[in-house]
Amino acid sequence: MRTAVVLLLLPLSACAGAYATSSDGRLKTRIDTAYAARDACLAKTVASDSAAGADAAAVARAVAQSCVAQTEKLVEVSNRDGDPRVAEFIRQDSEFRAMGYVLRARGQVTN
Repeated sequence: MRTAVVLLLLPLSACAGAYATSSDGRLKTRIDTAYAARDACLAKTVASDSAAGADAAAVARAVAQSCVAQTEKLVEVSNRDGDPRVAEFIRQDSEFRAMGYVLRARGQVTN
């Protein structure tokens, strides 16, 4: 009887590692890399922006728009289920971070 139970549980326990989890190291590395690429693009774009007198929100939107390729890569890597709410949150986060970079570049926020 014990042998039958062990033989039944072995194939089931082998499936546990077949699915990606939030602790999947390679996925986390890919997400971290995508975040870093997006943030580097935002910082670089703000540094090259010469519209210091323009509205900060407008500049932040323009900066986020110029880094849309990196943002969409981040959405692709981190939103594997295709949830539109998650994708929208990541896009809003890009604008929020762009605003932070704009304000830092103007000396209005210190960090």
